[in-house]
Amino acid sequence: MNGWSGRMLSVDLTAGICTVDEIPEKLLHAYLGGRGLGVRFMRDSHRLHPFDPAMPLIFSVGPLCGTSAPTAARLSVVSRSPLTGTIYDCSAGGKFAWRLKGAGYDLLRIAGISPQPVTLVIGESGGELIPADVLWGTTIPVTVAALEGLGSVAAIGPAGENGVLFANIMMGEGNSVGRGGLGAVMGRKRLKAVVVNGSRNSIIAQRDRFQTARTDVMRLLRASPVIFGELGLAEYGTPALVDLMKQRRMAPTENFSKTWFSDSHRYSGPAMRAECAAVKDGCHGCPIQCKKSTPQGEHLPEYETVSHFGALNGISDLQAIVKANTLCNELGMDTISAAATVAAWGEARGRFPHAGEMSGILESIAHRRGEGELLAQGSRRATEILGRPELSMSIKSLELPAYDPRGAYGMALAYCTSGRGGCHLRAYPISHEILRKPVATDRFSFSGKARIITIAEDTNAAVDSLVACKFSFLGASMEEYSELLSAATGVEYTPQGLKEIGKRICLTERFYNCANGFDFRHDQLPDRFFTQPGSSGDGIEIPPLDRERFDQELQKYYRIRGLTPEGTFADPGFLEQQP
Repeated sequence: MNGWSGRMLSVDLTAGICTVDEIPEKLLHAYLGGRGLGVRFMRDSHRLHPFDPAMPLIFSVGPLCGTSAPTAARLSVVSRSPLTGTIYDCSAGGKFAWRLKGAGYDLLRIAGISPQPVTLVIGESGGELIPADVLWGTTIPVTVAALEGLGSVAAIGPAGENGVLFANIMMGEGNSVGRGGLGAVMGRKRLKAVVVNGSRNSIIAQRDRFQTARTDVMRLLRASPVIFGELGLAEYGTPALVDLMKQRRMAPTENFSKTWFSDSHRYSGPAMRAECAAVKDGCHGCPIQCKKSTPQGEHLPEYETVSHFGALNGISDLQAIVKANTLCNELGMDTISAAATVAAWGEARGRFPHAGEMSGILESIAHRRGEGELLAQGSRRATEILGRPELSMSIKSLELPAYDPRGAYGMALAYCTSGRGGCHLRAYPISHEILRKPVATDRFSFSGKARIITIAEDTNAAVDSLVACKFSFLGASMEEYSELLSAATGVEYTPQGLKEIGKRICLTERFYNCANGFDFRHDQLPDRFFTQPGSSGDGIEIPPLDRERFDQELQKYYRIRGLTPEGTFADPGFLEQQP
């Protein structure tokens, strides 16, 4: 088989057994890999509680991983989120994905709960569980340093061990399986780390065709001003968006009560380069290198992180923001939910934290000490306990990222239709409403957004299943990547065929969520966005959203998806009709 290995490693932590199983070829063709294949292997588990021993934690690579396809050294981790209750996946790049594919596995499925802390070590012949008692309680850098001689490492920190609901999983190279709390799922299983070391080369079916397609992708990436422009992602990383969002009056400030922060220039991409001597960094084999680090190797925060530890909490001190990012990476916490939860708490108590307090707060969250016990539950639960639930800027309990929905109406809709919760990456309409030149659609209009979001969700589900980075698609398109996939596997794929696969994945995720009680009541923005305007200036006014128009467009989305007005499935047998 080309592109795929057709093998999965199944791990039962309770019994301490690792077995190698075959993946039916029809499932590989129907779901590709990554997010799609992981979601398919959740079929018999999607109703389980996230902390149920039988709940699987799935690592899944794609058919382009292990090749020279640009930005394809990635994987998805899939389970059910303890923060949101939704079926959840996170994508991450790095050598771990490359080496998992090199070990000969398309998918790793981990279930059960170990009697004591363990590390899973994977090679080409299978997996082995080794004791991790001495590593339990240590930070991620300490864990990685202890294990990296065995291969590439994915590990949790104290936050995952202590069940922080937004704990993440960190790759040894600094990539994060960030949102939704999958690190807490791993912690509950008493699995401290996974180490993988494989070196098999992926077999490409049609090498000349593959190389031509790769050349086309690289040409388009280099021609993209958003990627390789003077102020693009390759130069400044995602913090290049700081100044743009400030100018657009879309920077969430003081828990989304404002949309403009006067001091954001202090932590912009250029400011970070000047003050931190930022150098290029990035995922294994990626030509974009959008991540940035200090010369000493400290990973610098990306846009969402720098904006939320900055404007969202009223902080302009870049060094404090960098320290907060580093602490989250060491302790194993999602930076977006951590910063947003602190901001909601700050508004509830009538005072946002100052720069010098943030490190102590993050430490208390990871170890669930003092106020950290409250904040470890995420903003929705914390504000409910405080009697101020309206201050949680979240959807389906997932805290919103750093694009204020009042400034981009497609983003407002996409936050709500996202199966993960308040996530910008499911449809990423910012690429249409803000980044493209000329701008492809009016950001202050709901007209046509339901269809745009539907198409984008399907496309991105396919991208997440290949698994490729979404930034590639700011230059290249599904046409080039379908050609790469066809050449790699020897199976013919078209852009429309990939979108159909994406549609199947999106609907499957929605079906799982509906089975767990989610419906239109959960596809809603916090009231603040309908009742309070954002900030104004430079001739730009940010009015509240029109609730009636939002509801109309949400209903249009349901109709396009074939759902009921309640956002559920009219056909209860949908799942049985899928491969």
